[in-house]
Amino acid sequence: MQDDLIEKLIEQFRTLPSVGYKTAQRYAFSIIEGKEERAKRFAETIIEAKEKIGFCKICGNFTDKEICSICQKRNRKIICVVAEPKDVLAMEKVKNYDGVYHVLFGTISPLEHRGPNDIKIKELLSRIQEDNVEEVIMATNPDVEGDATAMYIAKLLKPLGVKVTRLAQGVSMGSDLEYADEVTLSKALEDRRQL
Repeated sequence: MQDDLIEKLIEQFRTLPSVGYKTAQRYAFSIIEGKEERAKRFAETIIEAKEKIGFCKICGNFTDKEICSICQKRNRKIICVVAEPKDVLAMEKVKNYDGVYHVLFGTISPLEHRGPNDIKIKELLSRIQEDNVEEVIMATNPDVEGDATAMYIAKLLKPLGVKVTRLAQGVSMGSDLEYADEVTLSKALEDRRQL
């Protein structure tokens, strides 16, 4: 019975991205061997995060408020467009960016039957017009889908007179933003090019 419970805990940790059996086993043993109070706080924090964290009604970033702190405090004239909320966290490693974000919740991908109407492009266009945006930085992943999405949005924005730039290729082709280090991201943001 007890062995089954240990295996059940290990399997729960294995459901997390990039967690193999050995890592999951270490996590499980850390919980079992640690203080009960720590395990309770850990479990309560997971439940609280799941219950309270949602999406910012302006940009789509994760937040526990209606409007995230970035949208409340930053320059709305520059929007950095990312595919997923986790990409905002990656871009926030760059300390010299003072604009806001827009999360598309995906990229254009014909192979996955996801077109322009399946991601948050209309919402981006509304924000650009409402806030008189001067620049849109395309920070989608440097892969086929990310590039196609960036080019599609750039073509939509060209008639609006908005400057559209793309992160420089300091981020290698086919990689994910969330794994890029802050120096690479900072350089890519600094050397962005116009689309």
